[in-house]
Parts: sequence; structure tokens; C-alpha cells
Amino acid sequence: MTERAKRLIISAMVVILFAGIVVSVFLGQFSISPGELWGIIRSQFTDIEPYWTSQQEHILWTVRLPRILAACIVGLALSCAGGVYQGVFENPMAAPDFLGASSGAALGAALAIILGLGDRMITLMAFVFSLATICLVYFIGSRTRGNKTVGLVLAGLMVSALAQAGTSFIKLVADQTNELPEITYWLMGSLTGIEASEVLYAFAIVCIGCIPLLFLRWRLNILTVGEQEAETMGLRVSLVRAVSLVCATLITAAAVSISGMIGWVGLVVPHFCRKLVGNNYRYLLPASMLTGAFFLLMVDNVSRNLFPVEIPIGILTAVIGAPFFIYLITKGGESA
Repeated sequence: MTERAKRLIISAMVVILFAGIVVSVFLGQFSISPGELWGIIRSQFTDIEPYWTSQQEHILWTVRLPRILAACIVGLALSCAGGVYQGVFENPMAAPDFLGASSGAALGAALAIILGLGDRMITLMAFVFSLATICLVYFIGSRTRGNKTVGLVLAGLMVSALAQAGTSFIKLVADQTNELPEITYWLMGSLTGIEASEVLYAFAIVCIGCIPLLFLRWRLNILTVGEQEAETMGLRVSLVRAVSLVCATLITAAAVSISGMIGWVGLVVPHFCRKLVGNNYRYLLPASMLTGAFFLLMVDNVSRNLFPVEIPIGILTAVIGAPFFIYLITKGGESA
């Protein structure tokens, strides 16, 4: 495939994502027509006579639009992190929770819920515990003997298991009437009740993490050929790997802290994009980000519109991701 064709694919992804966002605005229990949408937007800049209800305006600005943007941000972050992890670890099965970020966030959120803290503190605790978990994994992994990458992975598995044990204990002692259902629902992953302030918080952190990754994507190509080969080409492997992992983990923590546990996105989307634009990170990373945003947006649309009772997003992504994982291991990772 030519470079021009790849650029056209990415441009088409931008258009498709924008179209998906516009269509998603009209989906929901409270209908908003295109004319009403245009009027609500115009009213923010000019004085016009309302021909829509105050309820429609409230739903648009405080419920529907924040949720749509949150789905795009979370999908973008998880997909970007997944692509980076797969390149850094040279492992097609790597995913955003590879180093225990998701497990740490779950522990923090469960602790905040059982302490009776508010929604914002649940988000903050999830974020802090996620980063703390990663710091602990780095600390242990850097002190292992032999291959540092393998040591980091093993440390991630160990710390993740400890965090999951802590979450299980909190669920055991939680009040079964209120606290346990809230913890369980958070662990399933959902964007219900997302607020604009949470969206802005996640957007800012995801931007801080994604911008360096976009600048490093040419070096990620060199990193995938192997550590020794990359060093012979003059690449500072340790520095590039460290910066990539920190940035990928940062955006993972930000995404998980506002959405709960949403798995498989970081595994499925980068592999799908490899089929479209190849393994060159110059195109793979932007493609993964755009596709991930669109994918989770569509999953969220199904979640909140398919049935009268909303289905947690984590369940739907697992339904899609598990068969794809089976395909990967039976094909021996040929798609990587």
C-alpha cells in the first residue's frame, strides 16, 4: 500500500469519526432533531427564540455530549496505549492493563466507594492508585535480574494480582445493599453519569500523554526490530521505552479512572488497524487512535440504545474482544 493510500485512509477515519459523533447526538431516549440541534448551538452565540425544550438543551449539554466525547477520549486512549505496549514489548497480546494500570484503578475506585466518597473522589482515587501501581511495577521491574522487559511484565502480573486481591477483599466486606452493586457496576465499565468536568480532566491528561507518543512514533518503528538492532542504529532504547511506557500508562490511567474497567479495546483495535495501514507506527498510531475513538463511540451507542436497561460497555467489548483473542492465539499471532 502506498503512502498516499494510507494518508487517505486516515483522512477518511477523521471524517467517519466526526460523522459518528454527529449521528450519536441524535440517538437516545430524548429525541433531538437536526434543526433543534442547530438552534441550541446558535443560541450560545446569538439571541434567538427557542423552538426546543429546556429539557432537550439540558440533555445535550450535560448528558449526551459529555458522554459522547468521553467515549471518544477513552477509546482513543486505550487504543493508543495498546499499540504502544505491543510495540515496546514486541508482544501482540499486550494491552493497556498489561502493567496493572486497570487493576490499580479498580482498587482505588473500590476503596473510594466503600469509604463513601463522592463521584469525583472515586475518579481521583482510581487515577492515583493506577499510577501508584505502575510506579510499584517499575520499581520492582528495574531491580530484577536478566531481561528487564520480562522482569517488568512479571512484576506487572504480580502487582496486578495483589490489586485484584485487594479489590476482592473490599467487595467481600462492602455493604451488599449499596456499596457492592456500585463497585460491581464500576468494574463492568460504563460512561453513565459522566460529567463535563471529568471529560475535560481526562482530555487534558490524554493530550499530555499522546503528544509525546505521536512525536516518538518513528522511533517506535526502530524499537520493534529488537533491542540490539535498535541500539546499533543509534537509538537510545532505554529512554524511548521509558518515555513510551510512562505516556501510555498515563493515558490508560486517565481513561480507566472515568470509565471503569473496559477491556479488549487496546488489544483489538491496533491489530485491526494493522490490517488497514500496516505496521508502520507513523500511520498505525493515528489510525489506532481514530479507530478506537469511533469503536468505543459505537459500542456506547449500542449500550445506551439497544435495550431498555443499559448494558455496561465492558460487557460488550468483551463479547467482541474474546473471539478476537481466540483468533490471535489460534493463528499464532500472525496478524501482529
